[in-house]
Amino acid sequence: MSSLVQSVDWLAIAPPTLAAVVGLVVLVADLFIGEDKKAVLGWVSVAGLAASALMLLPLRDGDRATFCLTGDAHACSYTADRFTLVIQFLVLGGALLAALLSVTALKDANKDLPEGEFWFLLLSSAAGAVLLPASRDLATLIVALEVASLPAFALVGIKRGDKKSSEAALKFFLSSVTATAVSLMGVSFVYATTGSLYLTQIADKIQHVDGQFHTLAQAGVVLTLVGFAFKTAAVPFHFWVPDTYVGAPLPIAAYLSVVGKAVGFSGLILVTVVALPSYGDVWGPALAALAAFTMTVGNVGALRQQATRAYSAVRLLAWSSVGQAGYLLVPIASAAYSKDAEKAIGSTVAYALMYAVVNLGAFAVAALVARTSPLNRISDYRGLYARSPLSALILGFFLLCLAGLPPGIIGLFAKVTVFAAAVDAGLGWLAVVMAVNVVIALFYYLQWTTLLFRAPEGESEKHRVPAPLTAAIALTAVLGIALSGAPQLVLRFSATGLF
Repeated sequence: MSSLVQSVDWLAIAPPTLAAVVGLVVLVADLFIGEDKKAVLGWVSVAGLAASALMLLPLRDGDRATFCLTGDAHACSYTADRFTLVIQFLVLGGALLAALLSVTALKDANKDLPEGEFWFLLLSSAAGAVLLPASRDLATLIVALEVASLPAFALVGIKRGDKKSSEAALKFFLSSVTATAVSLMGVSFVYATTGSLYLTQIADKIQHVDGQFHTLAQAGVVLTLVGFAFKTAAVPFHFWVPDTYVGAPLPIAAYLSVVGKAVGFSGLILVTVVALPSYGDVWGPALAALAAFTMTVGNVGALRQQATRAYSAVRLLAWSSVGQAGYLLVPIASAAYSKDAEKAIGSTVAYALMYAVVNLGAFAVAALVARTSPLNRISDYRGLYARSPLSALILGFFLLCLAGLPPGIIGLFAKVTVFAAAVDAGLGWLAVVMAVNVVIALFYYLQWTTLLFRAPEGESEKHRVPAPLTAAIALTAVLGIALSGAPQLVLRFSATGLF
């Protein structure tokens, strides 16, 4: 009888493990640190996320796997391949920038936010998000999804005595739990028809399902996708986004907009392209329809925010993120029809990398404006150039990137890449829908951009920028400008990889 005991590749699992360990250290240290020294916990958390990102460097040399099935080296629960490392880099980079925004937010909150709990929850969620792209069985995928999600519920509602925050957390929690329950039902159907939870084994066995179980397998495929579609904020699973982003602390809204989407689309990719490639005729049309509805509903919802000055900039960014999720889904749907699925998936990853940089940058400038205008309304951005010229120029650049207009070349390049993936896959109708939505989005992005440079109403209050916030804005601006100068680097990184 072969031994079930196997060695663990600690280097392969180092990134999520380190984030989780630092989270536990912060939680315990919070019990012994005085109120006047709580800020140390934030910097320990930032250092922990940076260290987790550095642990990706030794993994560049080749694919590594651990927790494998005895007798089948290809059936593993954890795999650190090129796809995994790129998504982990995206997740840790997004979490690190959200942590920099949080350092300033917690200092300004004046004890309204419990620092120890905040950093523990953020690191725990990040650990789950880092684990998910490496997961290669459905059980680990669902566990990673929940580890990333459950702390996020608490982070959304962590503002003490804030009814809007509590309501947002409850809505986020209830809708997420429902989506997860549906996904678990789908997983049970897939397991019933294949007898395995490992993605590689499912891909092989589901091709030989008996005819009487074929409908059950199809239902399992569709239901399994629901939980990950929820995380990407795909329509009709998007309704939690606007209220959650507005009710959550602003750094957490930024975190959900980038890291939450990375979790969702990486899970979708693993379930569809890795586990269920033979069922492309089921998930391909479903994701194509989701992409079309999502980008349309998101952009129309964002357009409606311009009808009144009372809506917040964060709500506009929330609807914008729903629209952007639609663009992210296009190449995944195209993979079902394309001869080169890897290239199509590379387009999604490239777009996600671009979106992460510019969206986090936009949230960073929004955090700056919120220091003097807590309501963070669209009208509060009028005349930002007079108050903070550099911040206005940077935000204008980020908005043009999201719109896909020069000088935001990286945004234009990413949209062209996604558009090409749809055309190459023969999804001409989806490319047309995307083109129409890009035109719709131009209106509200450009309207916000022009508002930055209008004459201010009343006296202009100068913005004082704390060092962590300065670092977040500067880092995203430098990355955005550098990638606009050499946009092919993103596609090369996501397709052939630095790793």
